[in-house]
Amino acid sequence: MVPLSVLDLVPVGSGSSATDALAGSTRLVRRAEELGFHRYWVAEHHAMPGIASSSPAVLIAHLAAHSSSIRLGSGGVMLPNHQPLVIAEQFGTLEALHPGRIDLGIGRAPGTDQRTARALRRGQAPDQGVDDFPEQLAELSAYFRGDAPVIAVPAVGNAPAMWLLGSSGYSAQAAGMLGIPFAFAHHFSSENTLPALDLYRRTFRPSPTLDEPYSMIAANVLCAETDEEAMRLSMPGAMSFLNLRLGRPGLMPSLAETEAHQWTEAERAFVDDRLSQQIIGSPETTRKGIEELLDRTGVDELMITTQTHSPDDRIRSYELVADAMGVAPLSR
Repeated sequence: MVPLSVLDLVPVGSGSSATDALAGSTRLVRRAEELGFHRYWVAEHHAMPGIASSSPAVLIAHLAAHSSSIRLGSGGVMLPNHQPLVIAEQFGTLEALHPGRIDLGIGRAPGTDQRTARALRRGQAPDQGVDDFPEQLAELSAYFRGDAPVIAVPAVGNAPAMWLLGSSGYSAQAAGMLGIPFAFAHHFSSENTLPALDLYRRTFRPSPTLDEPYSMIAANVLCAETDEEAMRLSMPGAMSFLNLRLGRPGLMPSLAETEAHQWTEAERAFVDDRLSQQIIGSPETTRKGIEELLDRTGVDELMITTQTHSPDDRIRSYELVADAMGVAPLSR
């Protein structure tokens, strides 16, 4: 069985606050560690009221202080939004505080809308950072090696494990040529998963980091006691994604709000298509779905993201997945 990990978007539910969501993530990282999950990553998103993970470095520091062994990381930090020196300083500090536990997952998309991207980049064109991505990545790596024109303290000697993240072939090829691990966003770009993984493996060049390709995908998984209950719990996340695509981002709706919603035919078709690409069901259904996905993709790790309105339901889903897949719990 490949290692299983957690991708946390820190969902903020209707009737709750960012404080509540972050408290739920603190509970989840502790439970994920107890259950034996391998990594716990948080993603960078901006201007989305229903996602409280706009500052990965700050959140990772908090989660690391409330856990002891699980690897913590970014899934990912969007490099075009930041100066490479700042990222090197932040993640060098995290690695110095928690040696051997920090992952730096790097993405090239802005993770937000054009207006917010412009605000993050202080007047630069929204696509400028994307176009400069190879140069930014080389600069970031140089800070950790210590051969950049400027010394990044305490990055030198405290390099985290670096990954490239992607939802298309660009980052797959870059990760392969650089010889570093690659994580693919299967949870929102499933049609590109197999081509990207194949490209990564075909272009891989051995490096001081890796002798062979090492890949991971993130997948939407929601497990409950029955298939029917799991599908019911999945509707707030699906409706939240629908609202985002319609240009009206907000808090994740409650179960009552989704059940009272008058779905149009187009909305229902969008949601049904969205849910059909996810693994949703009872422990047995979930186990079969995960095994089929792993067999089809041949990845070395699987990262699970679960979107529910209630933090309790989210934690319970990870508990059921761990049990169904035989994840070894943390020994006391």
